[in-house]
Amino acid sequence: MPETSTEPASQRSAYKMAAMLIATGVGHFAAPKPFDTIVPAELPGSARFYTLASGVAEIAVGGLLLVPRTRRLGAGAAVALFLAVFPANINLVRMWWNKPLPMKLGAMARLPFQVPMIVSALKIRRNAPV
Repeated sequence: MPETSTEPASQRSAYKMAAMLIATGVGHFAAPKPFDTIVPAELPGSARFYTLASGVAEIAVGGLLLVPRTRRLGAGAAVALFLAVFPANINLVRMWWNKPLPMKLGAMARLPFQVPMIVSALKIRRNAPV
């Protein structure tokens, strides 16, 4: 997609990340059970609490990314969020280790995917209006 003067690449990246986060956050409320199952049992409290709290966080961070004045804050919060949910992705690999190979590979593929999301959030932060 060519860059236009009305919508620079950094703005499009922010919108794409915001859409992904908001959609995923809504998913935590619309269908919480799959998210509940990957919350590490070692965490205190109920899995549903962490599912709903992370859903709120994803929607809030997505909202921050949409607004140019809060985009820098939102991008920093996105980095923190991606790091915070990483243990759930590790837990999914742990739980699915004895599942069929396609399921195991799907769970494992989530781990390195965090890196480009963090890099993208850092780029959005760097290019956000001050």
